[in-house]
Amino acid sequence: MGELVSTGLLSVASLAVSAIVMVVGLILWFFVNRASSRTNEQIELLEALLDQQKRQNALLRRLCEANEPDVTETPEASVAQAKDDDDDFIRLVAER
Repeated sequence: MGELVSTGLLSVASLAVSAIVMVVGLILWFFVNRASSRTNEQIELLEALLDQQKRQNALLRRLCEANEPDVTETPEASVAQAKDDDDDFIRLVAER
């Protein structure tokens, strides 16, 4: 009779351990799945950001090309303008 009771307890204990392992496995699966879906959302957002940056870079290139100075300028005029720009920069530096 004692053998039947101990065998019954072992089967109940093994069922309880199996249920606990299954619950822990489901909880782990939930958190891994949640992290994976968040990662996928972040990847989509980063790809959208990259696309917008590419558009901005293309627009900036077009603006820079449209505002390029005329190449027919004489070298003396460009040197004088560069000297004026340098003087302006020096005036902006705070004295200590």
